[in-house]
Amino acid sequence: MAEKNMPGAGDNRSSIREAVCINTRKIFDSCKDKDCVEDLRVYPTCSGQAIIERALNIRPKSAELLYVDVKVEPVSFKRGNYTVDCTYFYKLIGECFPGGELVQGLAVFHKRVMLFGSEGKVRNFTSCDEAKCCQCDMPVASVNSVDPIALSMRLSDEACCGGCDGDVCQVPAFIASAFPEELVTEEKCRRWYATLGQFSIIMLERNTQLLIPAYDYCLPDKDCPGSGEDDPCELFGRIRFPVEEFFPPDEVCSCEEYRGMLDGKK
Repeated sequence: MAEKNMPGAGDNRSSIREAVCINTRKIFDSCKDKDCVEDLRVYPTCSGQAIIERALNIRPKSAELLYVDVKVEPVSFKRGNYTVDCTYFYKLIGECFPGGELVQGLAVFHKRVMLFGSEGKVRNFTSCDEAKCCQCDMPVASVNSVDPIALSMRLSDEACCGGCDGDVCQVPAFIASAFPEELVTEEKCRRWYATLGQFSIIMLERNTQLLIPAYDYCLPDKDCPGSGEDDPCELFGRIRFPVEEFFPPDEVCSCEEYRGMLDGKK
């Protein structure tokens, strides 16, 4: 029978120096994602829509990830597995031509993945919980994302259907407050589209007690399905996954940012 490890310093300098007992969230499943989101509808501000109506073209200036709304639901036909639905809210800025005027807008991207989250029946109570209780049978989904890369933008004239797009009919107040004025969410004939590159890590976790050594940062070794590689996405597909953006560095160097680096090249 193998010797049982106990918390405390190790007695062999060549082995792990210390085993620590911690209460933490254990990651049961995770995946890294490299999405190229093509022709994502952008909803401009009121003044931005007026600029778009008279513009001939638009080019990307910046893209900011404002928030990711995450929901977890069990998969009925596969025990211990869950769907993770992620809704990404972006603030985009484009430069219209002629004139070089800047416009701001909101884009919304929906994504679903399925991960293993195990099962649990323990209710956790802590002194700092507002609700004093958490769900006993659902894992916690965590999404780590960096700001997207604005790969391309375009303007298009389309048939006017009227009404409001279901994705943005009820924009959360804290999202709307990120813009200087009201957003145009009803259907317009002149529309703004963007293609974005998004890096994410999606995880399912549960509270547990572990006796652990510390080795290194953990990066998922499998990709989430559903990424495309067409036109501007072909370039995005050659950009390496930005590991350093998700984990604090052990030392700081003057390396180039991942946004200007392709796989194996600087």
